[in-house]
Amino acid sequence: MIKVQRESGGADHWWFSQQAAQDEVMLTLHSPADAIIGQYRLAVLVMSPDGHIVQKIEGVSFHLLFNPWNKDDAVYLPEESHLQEYVMNETGIIYRGTSEYISSIPWNYGQFEDNIMDICFEVLDNSREALKNSKMDMECRADPVYISRIITAMVNANDDHGVLTGSWTPPYSNGVAPSKWTGSVPILRQWSSTRARAVKYGQCWVFAGVACTVLRCLGIPTRLITNFCSAHDVDGNLCVDVVDTFDSRQDSTWNFHCWVESWMRRDDLPKGNDGWQILDPTPQERSDGVFCCGPCPVTAIKEGNLQVKYDAPFVFAEVNADITHWRVLPNGQRQKVYVDQKSVGRKISTKSVYGDFREDLTVLYKYPEGSKEERTVFQKAGRRVTQPTNESAEPPQLQLLIKHARPVFGSDFDVIAEVRNDGDEDAQVQLTVLATGVTYNSVHQGECQRQMIRVTVAAHEGHREVLRLRYKDYAQCTSEHHLIRVKAFAEAQGQNQLLMTVADVPLSVPELLIQIQGKAAVKQQVTAKISFTNPLPAPLKGGVFTVEGAGLLSATQIHVKGEILPGQKVEVSFPFSPIRTGVRKLLVDFDSDRLMDVKGTATLVVRKITGNYIREISGIFGNFALTDPFV
Repeated sequence: MIKVQRESGGADHWWFSQQAAQDEVMLTLHSPADAIIGQYRLAVLVMSPDGHIVQKIEGVSFHLLFNPWNKDDAVYLPEESHLQEYVMNETGIIYRGTSEYISSIPWNYGQFEDNIMDICFEVLDNSREALKNSKMDMECRADPVYISRIITAMVNANDDHGVLTGSWTPPYSNGVAPSKWTGSVPILRQWSSTRARAVKYGQCWVFAGVACTVLRCLGIPTRLITNFCSAHDVDGNLCVDVVDTFDSRQDSTWNFHCWVESWMRRDDLPKGNDGWQILDPTPQERSDGVFCCGPCPVTAIKEGNLQVKYDAPFVFAEVNADITHWRVLPNGQRQKVYVDQKSVGRKISTKSVYGDFREDLTVLYKYPEGSKEERTVFQKAGRRVTQPTNESAEPPQLQLLIKHARPVFGSDFDVIAEVRNDGDEDAQVQLTVLATGVTYNSVHQGECQRQMIRVTVAAHEGHREVLRLRYKDYAQCTSEHHLIRVKAFAEAQGQNQLLMTVADVPLSVPELLIQIQGKAAVKQQVTAKISFTNPLPAPLKGGVFTVEGAGLLSATQIHVKGEILPGQKVEVSFPFSPIRTGVRKLLVDFDSDRLMDVKGTATLVVRKITGNYIREISGIFGNFALTDPFV
């Protein structure tokens, strides 16, 4: 219980002011900048001049959140455009694919949808810390460092009553395939309605999307990050070992990995560590005995300060680790093939503040490659800084390349492996080209095609080998990520040198076409028309569209009857009535037995009907009353 005095005060304590108007009195409650976030119930006591209680008025309850508009708050963010994006924006873009072929999907954060704020506090209340010592947990809820670390642990269900169970390989029995989700709202509502039973299933971008929703809802500025070619260093030596064989089943790096950054002051750390903090809710490694990661200052990663809390060595490795490739000799010994210091941590991305396009944040995580600052950081972090070479000191005679375009899923296409001989003598080369279906985190789904030949490559000439990949060959070994990994191995007779190169080939899928028919206004019906054409040479069964949009409608499924034949166009229409005004986005996903993760989005401006209608969101950011900014 907090007794609030009527006095003028600063940012360090509770106080109220009053203003009389005819037969009414308006009370304004002022909270300290370091107030505990949570649900409060307001009661007003009317006192007589001699100090007796004349009347007790029970007021409504309200949620108090962090206030990034308040310069004294630990999450204060001065730029208004950043506040509108990282706190207020209810939809976003998640980047996926590969560093060469970046794709994107829309995501509905929905932090201001009905009941979401209550559910976010449920998440905090179900944490191990809250259940173990609720009093101590409550006292810590003024600290965004504490809150954000709790959220990273609670979004995954590995240790506690967390929100999401992870699964990276099909089938996704008794649950929802991670690629089918289009937003956080149905996930959080399902978790709450089942009394904290974990929702099935999530992968990194789903974990990050849910974390972003919860953190924004609590008033902490947050953005979703994608790191391309992300390493997983399990032993902390900043190096990932890969044993390359013709039948390799598991690689060490993820094509991409998603986490979030939250903006906050780090009073628990030395100066220079405020600002964006990395938080990773995907369960990969334990931190203090729990599957969570962060908050870790982005500046600490760039400067190589790995002693800084929390989990800096693990995050540093995700964006900076070496990849050492080995081969197994006939006698069982391993021989180093080469060390790759350039691939990990590329095109670190987030949605721009200024629109629906990608902003590259790599410069915030790394100094320019080859710079003096980079060498200094690597020395501080304990990573080798010498330029790696092959075992032989002489320049390699052979070069091995893989070339490909970006094919469409369902088509037949060619991949070219090219061997170049830069030496003065002909080379007898054994060339093996292997194509396998993989998930985005490099779990192999099966072999699609293999080709092995012996060829003579003339001096200063090259040889191209074409691997034809047909849909019938790769259809059964590709996952919902539509990704094929091609490896080429070349070994010259009489030379103790194995060349290996890898290329990930993402298969593009068509976007859904969405048309909004009618003028969008609050509580006025409009119709969305969705069209989709089957690009595969095979029929699709069990087709289902999932539709949702913050301020528009809750997640809704539309099932397609019967099969969708090759080349057939399917159109579905459904009516809905927008709930809130503003620029809104309708998100649609399509899934079937053979084709999944097909997305589409439509933007519409929802207007009020008449009058001075204002929809107030149930929440207060400190002393800042939060209302819909678009009315």
